[in-house]
Order: sequence, then structure tokens, then C-alpha cells
Amino acid sequence: MRNLLALPLAAACGAFALLAGAGAWAHARLLEANPAQNAAVESPRQIVLRFSEKLEPQFSGFEVTAAGAHVPLQVSLDKDHKSLVGLPAKPLAGGAYQVTWHVVSADGHRMQGGYAFTVR
Repeated sequence: MRNLLALPLAAACGAFALLAGAGAWAHARLLEANPAQNAAVESPRQIVLRFSEKLEPQFSGFEVTAAGAHVPLQVSLDKDHKSLVGLPAKPLAGGAYQVTWHVVSADGHRMQGGYAFTVR
């Protein structure tokens, strides 16, 4: 009789562990960027980073640099709450650019990353 009770309890605990573990891996990750990583493009009107999770706007954003200098951008969270949109203050000159992003998703986890693109 003891073995029959232990099996459902173990199965229930295992299911709970699987469900609890699933949330631990739900960090926001970059799904798509425009301009894309390593792309060579004409001066973009906007830079869009789309993430896998909803973001906390007060803790999420990105910066763009060229030759070590900060590029003025107006960054906002799109209405889907998963995309950051940056509007350059003026057209980007030809050269290499580095995007550095940091986000906090609804689960409270901070993620960061970066990539490069080139303006022709």
C-alpha cells in the first residue's frame, strides 16, 4: 500500500519540478534585429530589437556607438512590449556601428548583449 501512495506523490512532485523549472529558463532573448547582425545597410531610419518576452520599460534599452562615440537615439518600447525601437537623431554616416542592449523581462531577469552592423 505504501508503494502505491508514493508513486502518485513522486509523479506530482516531478510535475511540479518541471513546471517550476520552465519559468527559470524564460529569460528575454533577442529574436530579431533590424539592421541585422553584421549587415551592411543604407542609413536606417530606425533600429528595432525584438525580444522573446515582454520587457520592463524602465530597465530596458540600447545604445549605439560608432568609433567609440555615442550616437544620439530616442529609444522607446513598442506597443507589443517586446520590441525596442531607436530613432537616430540624424542619418547615420557610413561606417561600423555597435549596438549594446540591456533588458529586464517581466520575470525580473536582466539580460544583455550586443552586435555590429555597417552603414554603407
